[in-house]
Amino acid sequence: KQTKGYIKDSSHEKPLITIVTVVYNGQEHLEETILSIINQTYSNVEFIIIDGGSTDNTLNIVNNYKKYFNKIISEKDNGIYDAINKGIKVASGEIISILNSDDIFYSNSVLSDVRNVFENDHNYKCVIGN
Repeated sequence: KQTKGYIKDSSHEKPLITIVTVVYNGQEHLEETILSIINQTYSNVEFIIIDGGSTDNTLNIVNNYKKYFNKIISEKDNGIYDAINKGIKVASGEIISILNSDDIFYSNSVLSDVRNVFENDHNYKCVIGN
């Protein structure tokens, strides 16, 4: 979306939610993860993928969906936590979600539900899902 000139931003009505997905040789489940993100009903989403230099079909899958990504970083890293930190550093969202490359959201309304939690109780600092 940013590549087409759209700059996502937070507003009181619709805070920007950043989804950071880290992957390394994750071709087996990555497409399912991507689809669970792009099928969310909440629309103010920044989608960042951090690839650790995959050597399988991961980058081909990423390229098939590149219009949905705001940022793609593909380079060797020092493991999953290094990759997550890279994603957080470039995130613009008021709310940041980490969704690994072999995970999916439970439903298409998860991001709307998370946004509602933060809107209804400003004391929350973290929401964790199983």
